[in-house]
Amino acid sequence: EVGPRDGLQNEPNPIPTEDKLAFIVGLARAGLREIEAASFVSPKWVPQLADSADLWPRLPKGPLYSALVPNRRGLETALSLGVKRIALFTGATDGFVKRNINMTVEESFSLFRDLAAEFRAAQPDGWIRGYLSVVFECPYDGAVSPARAADLAQKLLDLGCDEVSLGDTIGMGGPGEVRALIEAIEVHAAKERVA
Repeated sequence: EVGPRDGLQNEPNPIPTEDKLAFIVGLARAGLREIEAASFVSPKWVPQLADSADLWPRLPKGPLYSALVPNRRGLETALSLGVKRIALFTGATDGFVKRNINMTVEESFSLFRDLAAEFRAAQPDGWIRGYLSVVFECPYDGAVSPARAADLAQKLLDLGCDEVSLGDTIGMGGPGEVRALIEAIEVHAAKERVA
């Protein structure tokens, strides 16, 4: 469940830390076992998640928690809090990645390769999810080929991700597109590690 991070980051009004904590407690009580609870990102860019470092130590026992780590400073914060599961975020097109994390796809892979290595050195038993957005179509660069999405998924696995989550970010994937992507993954990526 990524609601506490992805769902709340775009809310227009500030949400008190206590309300976020109550939301996460409710998700845990509902039986969710994996919850992405935070993002260690600049409050300038994502003000709704400015309290992630305060929230993290208060999370209830039980679920496996992860946090999005967009850069080296975010990783340092995560490691200082003992975070054992992180997520890295990129996309299948330069247009999308430029607008979201201000770099190209290749630049994001270069950064994430370093972050994954640093995380593994500090948390040998840690776990990394790689997000790959706009796997079918990008609002800036258009259609994405199944082979490209599958190849980038494998590159995320190669740089150290335990799992890659493919995102139909703008809702353009119909049954035919999904089938083509699955077929490409069977050729290009370790499909048992792709969500």
